Amino acid sequence: MRTTELAIIGGGPAGLCAAISAASLGTKVTLINRDDNLGGQLIKQTHMFFGSQKQYASIRGVDIAGILIKELEKYQDNIEIMNDATVISMYEDGVFSVDQNDKYIKIKPKSIIVATGASEKFLTFPNNDLPGIYGAGAVQTLMNVHGVAPGKSVVMIGAGNIGLIVSYQLMQAGINVKAIVDASPKIGGYLVHASKIRRMGIPIYTSHSIKYAHGTDHLEKVTLSRLDEKWQPVPGSEFDIETDVLCISVGLSPLTELLWQQGCEMRFVPELGGHVPVRNENLETSIKGVYVAGDVAGVEEASSAMVEGRLAGLNAAEALGHTSPDLEDRKKDCVEQLNSLRSGHVGEKIVSGLAKVTV
Repeated sequence: MRTTELAIIGGGPAGLCAAISAASLGTKVTLINRDDNLGGQLIKQTHMFFGSQKQYASIRGVDIAGILIKELEKYQDNIEIMNDATVISMYEDGVFSVDQNDKYIKIKPKSIIVATGASEKFLTFPNNDLPGIYGAGAVQTLMNVHGVAPGKSVVMIGAGNIGLIVSYQLMQAGINVKAIVDASPKIGGYLVHASKIRRMGIPIYTSHSIKYAHGTDHLEKVTLSRLDEKWQPVPGSEFDIETDVLCISVGLSPLTELLWQQGCEMRFVPELGGHVPVRNENLETSIKGVYVAGDVAGVEEASSAMVEGRLAGLNAAEALGHTSPDLEDRKKDCVEQLNSLRSGHVGEKIVSGLAKVTV
């Protein structure tokens, strides 16, 4: 059985930042990443980030991943990286098991930071399993990681930030985006993204949803319908759009399976994407020594995930007995950054959700 001071599960933006901050204080860290490369969602994000300089504003997500990995390398003496490694179970005695290259490995850390992120939500409608129907994350992976066009034309379901950003990236790749559709009466993403889309002549249908997908061995067209004030289809409002790709971007669900296994107290909070763990101001769950950061703690932007990761890493390291003269200042700075990112109208939902699970 392997031992380590701090195990971090997840090599995305939150996990990377947690590993950097904890290792910078001298903590021995084992970073467990299920993919073959570090970076998580960042490696397929080609758009520039908002926020401040501390959150890498005006830098593309894929470049941020490279910056974080280089920062991680400064503390390589304190960090063991396990790529292609999936945590498959966690036990009450603190031991968890990892599948890496068909080898079963047991690890017992003194503390754990769970930064497993989130998975894409999907929609139920007839023929939703036809080839050509993707989640937005899958489309980003095809285009931005592998350089593969998902098809010739696209209908996007979801006008949140991800739906709008991916639609613009599809247009930049020369793919015909025929429409963006959202069930909400208002566009959920930033208007700066929506304005770019509209300037390109792409219609955005609010209060609409998909009713049916048509095709034999692949998607050929979709039927859309208008929704009333109760979010129900309006009879007679149906219309068809021919397309070979339907991209679905209707939100994310926190990947909390390991936290359930560990016995953490969980609460269903729609504002945060679903069931999320109860945590204190240090991001420590109801189980002592188990911390959370990023989308697994509540779905937000990647900027918030990175700051949460740094804060969780600092708190976990401090609880393990590591410190530095500027530790309190670094923690305070993280809290201030999070407050800034969650300020204004956009952050109201997040703040409301966090109030339900922070004790």
